[in-house]
Amino acid sequence: MTEARDNYLNDLTATRRGYAINRLCASLTDPDNRRRFTADEAAYCDAYGLSPEQKRAILDRDWTGMLDLGASIFYTFKLAVLDGKSMQHLGGVFTGMSAEEFTAALRAGGRRFG
Repeated sequence: MTEARDNYLNDLTATRRGYAINRLCASLTDPDNRRRFTADEAAYCDAYGLSPEQKRAILDRDWTGMLDLGASIFYTFKLAVLDGKSMQHLGGVFTGMSAEEFTAALRAGGRRFG
């Protein structure tokens, strides 16, 4: 019970910490919001109340930085897809491989990454 409670509290803290960044990424599913974001990304980030660190991670497309700052994997992938990045590109980022190495590992049967 104690472990379950601690896990829940840790998840809740991470969710609250990433609330603004996840809300911003979720908003980009709307085409009008995507146009606004593309026109002035910095102002759009400010409108969502991101911390300076979260804003920098978004503007720099620092995927691992976004995750460290509370972004969910789902919304990190969503922003990457909107940016035209492939799943192989992101898989490589998260495993320290190139996109080509990550693709080759998947084709070889998804051996251990890292």
